[in-house]
Amino acid sequence: MSAADLVSRPTRNLFRTLMTGSTYGEIDRAFQDEGFAPSTTCTYEDSSVRRTRTQEYLETVDWTDPSHVTRVLRVFEWLLHGFEAPYTDRFLNSLRRDGYLIDKDTGHITPASPQFTVVSLANLKDPSAIREHLDRIQRAVIDDPALAIGSAKELIESTAKVILTELGRPINEKAKLPALAREAQEALGLHPTSRIPGPDSSDPVKKILGSVSGIVDGLAELRNKGYGTGHGQATARTGLRSRHAHLAVNASLTWCQLILDTLAAPEAPRRKTP
Repeated sequence: MSAADLVSRPTRNLFRTLMTGSTYGEIDRAFQDEGFAPSTTCTYEDSSVRRTRTQEYLETVDWTDPSHVTRVLRVFEWLLHGFEAPYTDRFLNSLRRDGYLIDKDTGHITPASPQFTVVSLANLKDPSAIREHLDRIQRAVIDDPALAIGSAKELIESTAKVILTELGRPINEKAKLPALAREAQEALGLHPTSRIPGPDSSDPVKKILGSVSGIVDGLAELRNKGYGTGHGQATARTGLRSRHAHLAVNASLTWCQLILDTLAAPEAPRRKTP
């Protein structure tokens, strides 16, 4: 999947193939009800008018726009309702690999994990390491919780290093994760001990920042105890479930989103003088 696309091309192609089992009118109705119009410049050719019609709509979707993708997921749900499970397995498995959850009872499709806002990454000199971790997390969060936990820890580590690089600060490659994260927070004026005028130094915000700082410690410990990848284990991991992966991933995203938003904000604490 392209780093920018929220649904991969192979998944879209599998959906188009499935539409042989739908009708021309149903395809029109599902897409148009969600505000999509067919492309007038589509050059795709197929022996099936239903597959061709589906492609005309798929080409008008901006697959990098979360609002577009949210609407097209509803199209998927509506058009697949009532299809036999074996017929849809390849498509749904591909959708899961793209990072989506499918409710077995309702067929409801939701993202497996949130993404950073576009603004958070837009002005970074090099967000490639962060994007790489996000892509790995999306693929792992359902089927490989240990990899998701290890990648969540690495996401924080990379984000902290990106922040220090952006601010022209030296990076201690031997520093452990909590120390590295603390350096990044202090550089941004976001550590609970920072003394910055305004709400960022208020007691409620300091309490929240203290909890956010605890995310890093908890993730580092979880990974170091063998529940995340990065260390070879003498025995197989037991008891890990996707819910543990979601906990670790969502916690890491909370820390990273705060850090990246603060870096980008013109009124950020680090820009203020006491």
